[in-house]
Amino acid sequence: MIYSEKRRKIIDYLGTHQHLAVEIDMFVAENGGMGLRSGKQFFYEGILGVRFPMIFSGYADVCEWYDDEKGKFQISVQVKNKFFGPLFGYRGSFNVEYVPIDTGDIPQHVKPVREESRE
Repeated sequence: MIYSEKRRKIIDYLGTHQHLAVEIDMFVAENGGMGLRSGKQFFYEGILGVRFPMIFSGYADVCEWYDDEKGKFQISVQVKNKFFGPLFGYRGSFNVEYVPIDTGDIPQHVKPVREESRE
């Protein structure tokens, strides 16, 4: 994920080769958590970039929050298609561990496959 100054949105690069770029709007959810909603999608291959038709994809609504009673972060994801309705979703919890690391020590397998400027 990056923040695009030009689009004034977060851009999430998805897939094993980050061919799909998705605009993300971020907001405070009703429960006080962090809400994310996907928007326009673009497919990239080399210098070619085209808007991905949403009839073949879905819009994601994600909410993440911390549950004090459970002592865990919670997540809820729903993906829907305008024409076909719900595609999938899940709900779960997770813990976070913050590990200090220098930029030069980041393992290659967790770095993006593509690192290029896309606006």
